[in-house]
Formats: sequence, C-alpha cells, structure tokens
Amino acid sequence: MNKILQSLKLTFLHGGYAKLDTSWDYDNVISPFSRLYYITKGSGKMFHSYEEFDLKPGHLYLIPSFTYSRYRCYDHLEMYYIHFLEEVGDRLSIYDIKDFRYEIEASDQDLGYYKTLLTLHPKRYLIEDDPKIYDNRKFVSDTEKLNDLLSAKSFIQTQSLLQLLLSPFIQNSKSSKLNIKNDFHEVLNYIKEHLHEPLTVAQIAKHSNLSSDHFSRVFQQKFGIRPSKYIQTIRIERSETLLLTTNNTLAEIAEKTGMGTVSYLSRMFKAKNGITPGAFRKRRPGS
Repeated sequence: MNKILQSLKLTFLHGGYAKLDTSWDYDNVISPFSRLYYITKGSGKMFHSYEEFDLKPGHLYLIPSFTYSRYRCYDHLEMYYIHFLEEVGDRLSIYDIKDFRYEIEASDQDLGYYKTLLTLHPKRYLIEDDPKIYDNRKFVSDTEKLNDLLSAKSFIQTQSLLQLLLSPFIQNSKSSKLNIKNDFHEVLNYIKEHLHEPLTVAQIAKHSNLSSDHFSRVFQQKFGIRPSKYIQTIRIERSETLLLTTNNTLAEIAEKTGMGTVSYLSRMFKAKNGITPGAFRKRRPGS
C-alpha cells in the first residue's frame, strides 16, 4: 500500500484567509477538487459524506473531491482555506484507497503550515466566495497551470506542506479500498458531476469511449450492479440528503437529482425506502 502512496500527487489550486457572513450559504456543491479549512473565529455548519459538521475555531476540516456538500454561516466565520487536486497512480483517487476522518483538532504546527502555503502562493486567493464562479473545470485547469511557474524549491515545499496537512485525516486502518473502483474512478466522478442531468448509459459509455453494451458489461463486472441501477441509487441517496438537510421543495429536489418530476421521484423513493419523501423528511431533527 505504501508503494502506491509513493505516487501521490497533490496540486495546489487556491488558498487564502476568508471573513464570511450570512451570505456564505451554498447548497449542492460538488467540486472536482478537495478543500481544507482551518477555522479561526466564529461558527458555521457544513454537510458532506452524510455527516453534519459544526465549524469550530481550532479545528481542521477536509471535504473530499466530487462529494455533495453544503455550507452555511449564521453570523460570522473566519478561516484559512486550501483547495487542491489529488491523484494516486494511474488516475486513482486517494479517497478510493484509504478511509478518512473529516474533522480533527489543529496541532501547534498547522497554522504555520497554512501561513507558509499562502506566502508561497500570495495571489492564489479567491475573489468570490460563490462556488458557481470558481467551481468549474476551466477555472481549475487555468489555475493548475500557474504551478508551472513555481521554482523547484517552492514546488517541493508546496507538495510537502499539502502532505503534512492532509495526512492527519487518514484513518489508521490496514484495509484498502483499491480493488473496488480502479480505472472506473473517473466514470463515478462523471456520474456525480452530471447527476442533475438526464444521464443515459449511452452518454456515459460515450464519455468512456466504449460501446453501451461493453460499458454496461464491464461496469456490472466491477460493481455488481447495472449502470442504470447505480445511477438510480445515487439519485435516491442524493434526494435523501437534500430532504434531511435543506428546505428544497420536492420539485427542486427532483430537478437537482435528475429525477425530472415529483411523481417519478416519489415513486422511485418509495420503492427503495418504503415511505414517501415527505414522510422521510419528517424524520429530521426539529421536524
């Protein structure tokens, strides 16, 4: 396993210090990069990976790439932030290989690591807080190219600092998840990114440069489920998250999950869970 981790590549994208207010309220964020937060003042909430996190001073937070997330500040929040790309081996993700924690207490050294990264990249802060502005592949690609301008010393320092900041989140488990996704990692990310669209197996197969029949056969061999069924399952899981963590109407949830109509959402949801979306929503705290 450590031999595989030797190929870990971390690419710095953005970094800065943010002072946020109630306008920091974003839903349905799915980014092609990971986020690291160091909270210094105030409070807020974050949701991803089916967990809700209270953002607290003196704590560090990790948000993996291609993960549905939402963020909210109720009054005032200040933090250092780092955005980065990660890759292991032949286009794998480290999240496919190891399990992670998403919240840890900051160590005495962490603040220095963040400040040094921002010193190395003084102009890589975000002008806008809205993910819709910077959360797209062209912006990410253009930003990534700025790393080609770094000196060898700054490049190696950046890699080392990102590894120091990411490594404490790794769970000390001997198990590996490497065998489950392998070269279909990009396919799963593509599905997550385009879930709100009317995805078809033919569309995904074309993206993978495979025929529909061959793609479906290989997908089922790897995951034990037909791609159409997998898409449906992910859509229902996303709808569960939105029902429990937002006040979106059923029509809005149907649109965000690619279900199209409330009737189709309700029918698929009840088939899986045995209850309607409305009844499921009543389970959330405070309902």
